[in-house]
Amino acid sequence: MLDKIIIANRGEIALRILRACKELGIKTVAVHSTVDRDLKHVLLADETVCIGPPQPVKSYLNIPALISAAEITGAVAIHPGYGFLSENADFAEQMERSGFIFIGPKADTIRLMGDKVSAITIMKKAGIPTIPGSDGPLTENMNENRAFAERIGYPVMIKASGGGGGRGMRVVRTNKDLEQLINITKTEAKAAFNNETVYMEKYLENPRHIEIQVLADDYGNAIYLAERDCSMQRRHQKIVEEAPAPGITEQMRRYIGDRCSKACIDIGYRGAGTFEFLYENGQFYFIEMNTRIQVEHPVTEMITGIDLIKEQLCIAAGYPLSIKEDEVIIRGHAVECRINAENPLTCMPSPGKITRFHAPGGFGVRWESHVYSGYNVPLYYDSMIGKLITFGENRDVAISRMKNALTELIIDGIQTNITLQMNIMSDKNFQIGSTNIHYLEKKLGLQEL
Repeated sequence: MLDKIIIANRGEIALRILRACKELGIKTVAVHSTVDRDLKHVLLADETVCIGPPQPVKSYLNIPALISAAEITGAVAIHPGYGFLSENADFAEQMERSGFIFIGPKADTIRLMGDKVSAITIMKKAGIPTIPGSDGPLTENMNENRAFAERIGYPVMIKASGGGGGRGMRVVRTNKDLEQLINITKTEAKAAFNNETVYMEKYLENPRHIEIQVLADDYGNAIYLAERDCSMQRRHQKIVEEAPAPGITEQMRRYIGDRCSKACIDIGYRGAGTFEFLYENGQFYFIEMNTRIQVEHPVTEMITGIDLIKEQLCIAAGYPLSIKEDEVIIRGHAVECRINAENPLTCMPSPGKITRFHAPGGFGVRWESHVYSGYNVPLYYDSMIGKLITFGENRDVAISRMKNALTELIIDGIQTNITLQMNIMSDKNFQIGSTNIHYLEKKLGLQEL
């Protein structure tokens, strides 16, 4: 087993990684910015290293500082969590070159899947269905681009090849808007991802967002751990996730899951990953692969009983998968609500001091968070401050427990989206599982991007 690792992240995921390490007897080094010295995992880690000021580019995105922290503490590996450098192929490559284990896929795999155009090509070869599109990057030839759009059929989506996190995409509904929106998307992609390459896909009007969790080791073994439904979104950002997905049969799960496992073997994937799909009219359409642990991984853990972080650590240490596909058993239903420090209507961040805090509890309730009474939520990072997960023998029970848990959760001193989550749990269409990725925005009266 790994002796000592760097936890190269912050917040709830850093605390989650630390807990898994403690169970496996792995020593931990918490790297942190100056504003994060009072984070829960920093207080609990075996060692700590301050790597810079609050701004992410000077701390959590500072590759030389992270490598130096690993060198001076004698760590053998680094866990990137999600966000920050978790899908940065250059970072993974530099860590490996410096003699450290990157807890995740190989750099070449991250690079391959990070480019949406190349990822779609690979998935097609693996037999995974994809959305009708340009089958490659768009060029400066606008006549050719218009021909693509006409062949695909309006509306279409212009997407950044290096995009992610809901950024770098525009819906085009008419021919007259095509050139302008292609240029806008390219400009945004260049600024956000330093890659102005864009491509075109058919825009699905009412799809759901379904994703498949996978695990793979270095010995040619790969499994899928059912699916998650992440259709409740706002501005392409997930708000609520659940597993398994309503209406997905065992036959459908096996059909798409087997193909995802095969794709992992084909590309030599290692570690935890997620295949993301749009799902409409009984058909799956691949959109991207996330080569890291997901925010919503707890709902999969709840229905399978498999600790995904511990599996990541064991795979990185050179162990084969601890479970085979036919040993994966799905029990019950789990729902996760992301709790954000923000105005529930405008989504504007709400940093500040938490003056009073009480975590919910009870049978089937899981609270994943780094916050506590007196904690100051900084303004430099993502607004998510916790994840509330409930489990039940069926979906109705899981939702009922979530409604109860949300009423117990107290976070005073800042604004949160708790009331929004309560409204979602009470929504009749959500309760019967008939929502799609556009539902919440329409409910809130928002316009598409």
